[in-house]
Amino acid sequence: MDHEHSHEEHDCGGHGHGHSHHHHGGHGHSHAPASFGGAFAVGTALNLGYVFVQIGYGLYAHSLALLADAGHNFSDVVGLVLAWWASRLVKSLPTARHTYGMGRSSILAALANAGFLLVAIGGISWEAVRRLAHPAPVAGETIMWVAAVGILVNAGTALLFMRGRKDDLNIRGAFLHMAADAVVSLGVVLAGGAILLTGWLWLDPAVSLAVNAVILWGTWGLLKDSLNLALDAVPEGIRVAEVRAYLASLPGVKEVHDLHIWALSTTQTALTVHLVRPDAAMDDGLLAHTCETLRERFEISHATIQLEKGEAAHPCRLAPEDVI
Repeated sequence: MDHEHSHEEHDCGGHGHGHSHHHHGGHGHSHAPASFGGAFAVGTALNLGYVFVQIGYGLYAHSLALLADAGHNFSDVVGLVLAWWASRLVKSLPTARHTYGMGRSSILAALANAGFLLVAIGGISWEAVRRLAHPAPVAGETIMWVAAVGILVNAGTALLFMRGRKDDLNIRGAFLHMAADAVVSLGVVLAGGAILLTGWLWLDPAVSLAVNAVILWGTWGLLKDSLNLALDAVPEGIRVAEVRAYLASLPGVKEVHDLHIWALSTTQTALTVHLVRPDAAMDDGLLAHTCETLRERFEISHATIQLEKGEAAHPCRLAPEDVI
């Protein structure tokens, strides 16, 4: 914060020091990951077991479709473990070195998950294209039975994360991957049946490419959102213009500047802003109400507000829009 002029600061998030504080609990989404420990454990165990089944039968049946789906499911296991680990780090208390705690680990986990999936997509697609040129015999009936089990495993795991998919990028990623996997497994079942009926061996690598297309579609959104959060972009669903308009409408406020909104984690959003109130005294009640409104209306759970009188003799060097 700028300390070159007279001001008051108010931290509504409970992490600041040396200022007047009003402490409030985070918005309803801030603790979402804590309630999904069991879902992560069950989902990880189910998918890891299914990966071994797919690898075994994929090798037995010479099916690239099964091996491709096994590779994807293993990447999902890694993603689930990363998200699970990050959800535990999110609850870490602030320290002298990590003053915001370890909440950002959830963003990094989502980003790493997306990157890992893209690498897997590239490798599997390369092999699928090679198989299209040189189709290999596959056991269609085996493919169908193994993939049918996958529908149950993936759909069941997706249901574990359904209720939290709108509140947490990691939970959403887990849900989308599992739901996509269920659809992909259905596609593999249909491909196995088609191979039995027609003998068209090229269907196996073709389904592998279709699997990758589905994975890429789901992964791209996760990559974009996690990368944006890692770069301190304003989280989806928050309109800066609306937040600025609300702050400008507060009693006595003549100017709003140095407004920043970013993600502390995949479930918590922070805000800092300077409000110019030339003729108004310090008002803890107004600040507390402002923080509560930011939390309820915009889901911004950690707001730090700096009040200034706007004296010409002591201009705020952060007031210009092009100054960070």
